[in-house]
Amino acid sequence: MTPRTRVVLAAGIGNIVEWYDFGLYGLLAPLLASRFFPSHDRIAALLGVYGGFAVGFAMRPIGAVVLGRVGDRQGRQFILVLSVALMGLSTAAIGLLPSYATIGVWATVLLIGIRLFQGFSVGGEFVGSVTYLVETAPEGRRGLAGSVANLGATVGLLLAAAAGALAETYAVHSHHLWRMPFLFGGLLALIGYMLRRHLPPEEESETRVAPERTTNAGVIARWPALQAFRQFPRIMIVTMIFTCGYGASNYLTMVFLPTFAREFANVAEGSALRINSIGQALALFVVPMSGWLSDRWLRRRTVIALAFLLQGVSAWWLFGFVIRAGVEALWTAQLLLAGCLALVMGTAPAMLAEQFPRGYRVSAHALVLNVGIGIAGGTAPMIAVEAIKLTGSKMAPAVYLAFACAVSCVSVLLLKDRSRESL
Repeated sequence: MTPRTRVVLAAGIGNIVEWYDFGLYGLLAPLLASRFFPSHDRIAALLGVYGGFAVGFAMRPIGAVVLGRVGDRQGRQFILVLSVALMGLSTAAIGLLPSYATIGVWATVLLIGIRLFQGFSVGGEFVGSVTYLVETAPEGRRGLAGSVANLGATVGLLLAAAAGALAETYAVHSHHLWRMPFLFGGLLALIGYMLRRHLPPEEESETRVAPERTTNAGVIARWPALQAFRQFPRIMIVTMIFTCGYGASNYLTMVFLPTFAREFANVAEGSALRINSIGQALALFVVPMSGWLSDRWLRRRTVIALAFLLQGVSAWWLFGFVIRAGVEALWTAQLLLAGCLALVMGTAPAMLAEQFPRGYRVSAHALVLNVGIGIAGGTAPMIAVEAIKLTGSKMAPAVYLAFACAVSCVSVLLLKDRSRESL
């Protein structure tokens, strides 16, 4: 195995684990709702399980600040090993957790607690791997290198969709089969840990970055994320707005849409998850192609803006089509929205990493991404369900998706495209 192949595999495996688990939790929302949030009101139970989905994401900005500082100060390789170990422990813990029927309300409390720990641990995972990949990429290949992180995320979501489909299919035969996908996630994390602990030290690979010194005193001087806000407030704010729209569109498209089809369009659970799996498989091809395209032809900002524009203008029609035509329409909606999202996933990692100077790159990137993907993305399914409940309209999520895409489309155009500049 060549050193570069080892770097790519080690960086990608953590993203597989991260998105496998978060995707699995969202896709198995109906099963988890019945086991940890029992209620005679199906909407209330779904809100409960999506609330657990959201609190895990709410911890990600805190993890981003803390673990981002570790990545900028202690090195990229150290944070890669730490984050995958923490993720593996929390993922396996969900699979071992007793249900509400066994220990009552403590099952709900413990699940929320695990989600909080899990959200903290993944706060620096994705950005740590993106930074490692982008900074070690050959000239003119940063887009393709950065896309590997989201390629790993796509593999993770694809595995989650497959595991979710199996769990939904066979859960009726056993009260404990739903646990197996989470325990499998712990095994994936162990493999990632073994790969990452043998990465070459950053001094050898020439990726170690000495922390930038500053004359600022006190807290700001100790935390790179705060330094970035002080020195680059416009970039931090605009990238954070961009990632909020990106996060919401991501989870409405790839996590909430199958649930929407099941609960509000009478699509069978197994069919919805199988279609979601095909959408993830499509992304496996589109993500690296998009990264390569942004290196060779269209600039990253252009690719991203066009992708969000297409998602936004088609959202209302696609959700309405699913309600009217069911499973046949879900094929069209899932594949089109997944393809557009994959274009963003292939280009956004490098584009965001390029916005920040080297000394703050992990901390600043981790903070803006985890606020957007964490808070806006993690709460998107819950907000979508609540919007349906408040308005009485099944089309409320379509409006939400169109708004999120418009936000990201406009904000990315306000950023400078550095895809052809050196880091």
